Amino acid sequence: MNYYFTGLLIILMFLLTLIEPAYPRNEYLNEYGVRCGEMEISTERRDTDYNYSDSSTNEQQGIRFTYRKYLGTDCKTSKENVAIKQQLELMKMCGRVNSNPSLAHNENFALLVSKCRGITPARDNTRPSDSKSLWDDMKDEYKKENPDIKLMGDKKILKMPPKDFILPLPKPKNETE
Repeated sequence: MNYYFTGLLIILMFLLTLIEPAYPRNEYLNEYGVRCGEMEISTERRDTDYNYSDSSTNEQQGIRFTYRKYLGTDCKTSKENVAIKQQLELMKMCGRVNSNPSLAHNENFALLVSKCRGITPARDNTRPSDSKSLWDDMKDEYKKENPDIKLMGDKKILKMPPKDFILPLPKPKNETE
């Protein structure tokens, strides 16, 4: 029996017990992990026993202030970037919020309605009126300029025969074969 393989399986099974499921995060309007620094205050007490000739003990107490500065962009730029991301997200979503009058009467959405008040969405008028895509328009123009070229996707779809259409009879089988 291979004990290395068994040991590896035991270790893997132990590690699987430590794994937690990955939960989705809502990225809307959060600060994207922007931290400028952290200040920490802690107290400490140490008791040390010396067991030499006189069995003396030493007791120390202290307070510690720690400041951590994170590397990367400066704090002002990071906060500006977060504000820009939030404003862009509000600009995209406020059209939906303002077009739904029931949100204004729901107290759970009071902050969102107040943030979107006065924002009017700009409409995209570049879409063709016949609701065809730009690709279809370009393909149609190309087919007009080059009528003898067959393009992918130009297969003729089989149509249903008319109701009075009579299907041909199958060929009879030869009984000798």
